[in-house]
Amino acid sequence: MESLVNWLNQGCENGQQCFWLNSLSPIFGIVFRTLAVYLVVLLMLRFAGKREVGQMTPFDFVLLLLLSNSVQNAMTGGDNSLNGGIIAAIVLVIANYFVNYLSWRNRKVRKFIEGTPTILIHRGEIIEQNMQSERITNDQLHEAMREHSVIEVEKVGLAVLEVDGSISILKNDDLPKDYVPHHRLKYLKRN
Repeated sequence: MESLVNWLNQGCENGQQCFWLNSLSPIFGIVFRTLAVYLVVLLMLRFAGKREVGQMTPFDFVLLLLLSNSVQNAMTGGDNSLNGGIIAAIVLVIANYFVNYLSWRNRKVRKFIEGTPTILIHRGEIIEQNMQSERITNDQLHEAMREHSVIEVEKVGLAVLEVDGSISILKNDDLPKDYVPHHRLKYLKRN
């Protein structure tokens, strides 16, 4: 860590600590910091899990508000002017458009950013491994079943944790007899 600080402080006079972005144009500094914060927050939300992003609790909402407040200064670098805020907002909108465009055009980018749906129930059998990896409790699963007017797990043909954090449920009656989801099904027993 110390070597990184020394590298960043190269060219500073009298051993003063300076940050290399301070020497750049203030606008470029705001653009760079905003993009860096956008990417870090995007990765944090991606790895927080689908359920965390899709179903916000009051605690999640407070965390999101505090997170946005804490990174605001990091984006503008202390520039609290109207211009600094407008530049940061424009960069965020452009970065979001660019990420959405890349996700739309490239399946691998979309899979990395959005993730893939996860099957939680297949033909009435709960897939515990997927429930654990996605940190879904039985209570959350049963709540989603009730929202779809299904009481018994055995009557669920397919329950899927979607990339937006919602749980889609299809009853056994809604699935064709020979239906196999297009995702890899390593957990299913082959007959």
